[in-house]
Formats: sequence, structure tokens, C-alpha cells
Amino acid sequence: MKPFKIHNDETDTPGKTPQAQYSEQEVSVSTRAAEKAYHFYGWHRVSQNILALYDDVKCAWCAETCAPRMRADWSKDNPSLGQCSITSFLVQDLLGGQVYGIPLENGGVHCYNVVDGMVFDLASEQFGDLVLDYEDNPEQFREDHFADPDKYERYLLLKQRLHEYQEARGEI
Repeated sequence: MKPFKIHNDETDTPGKTPQAQYSEQEVSVSTRAAEKAYHFYGWHRVSQNILALYDDVKCAWCAETCAPRMRADWSKDNPSLGQCSITSFLVQDLLGGQVYGIPLENGGVHCYNVVDGMVFDLASEQFGDLVLDYEDNPEQFREDHFADPDKYERYLLLKQRLHEYQEARGEI
């Protein structure tokens, strides 16, 4: 896979306030966002590379990569449904960082990424207008998640579909 270069505009820069740092990046991100509608958590703070990765992952998601318990409800209108953990660990493969999990009322967790201090959740749109709490959540580990053979197989399928999609577009 083609490595993504991450430009961390959130680092401390002498003479700049955090608001000024964000505004420069938001201007460049807003150009791409004007072309496409982004609604995932953190979209307005991420780099162009992460927006491009989201576009590619969204095309790679399918019913077969969706969690089995949610598969009957999966649709192209809600492609991020049931994709959180496998997507978060794939993002970790590409960008590094940590995966965290928001405890859910049903006993499960919803996974998201933190890369260089930047919090984003490519699979958050499945929740619609529900507001999730992205603070003070436990770190998640692939060894625990992939102890479930089905989840590991779905991760491998997503990884393969992303690779094929990017290869077909000449991105790798």
C-alpha cells in the first residue's frame, strides 16, 4: 500500500495560537470538503491525506466487511455501519497512532483513531446525530479484537478491497 504522509498542523508553533494553526488547515480541508460532504467526527481537523483515505475506505466498505450482527441493516446509504474496529485498525496500519473505544450501552465498544494527538472517527456517521464522547476512553488492541476469527477475516477483506480500489485508481 502507498504510505500516507501525515502533516501534523496541530503541533506547537511559536507565535501562533492553536486557533490560527487550525484555521490554515481548515482552509485547505474546506476546499476538498466543498467538493464532497464529510460528516465523520474530526473531518474538519484532519489532513487532505486522511480525507482521501476516508474516500477510499468508504468505497471499500461493503456488507461483507460489516459486523455480522448489523449486516442486515447495512446499506450504501449507511456504509460505515458495523465497520469501526476493522477500519480503525487498518487506519492504524497506515498512519500509526492509537485506537480507542467508546463503551456503548449494548456492552460493545465503538472504535476510533488518535494519530499525533488528532482524534478522528471514519466510521462515526453510522450513528447519525447521536453525540459520542471521545474523551477518556480505553485503548483498544488488535490482539483482543482479532481473537474473533470473523472480525480478523473482515479486516483482511477490507484491507484487500482498499488495496484493490487504490490499485485500480493508480494510487499505489
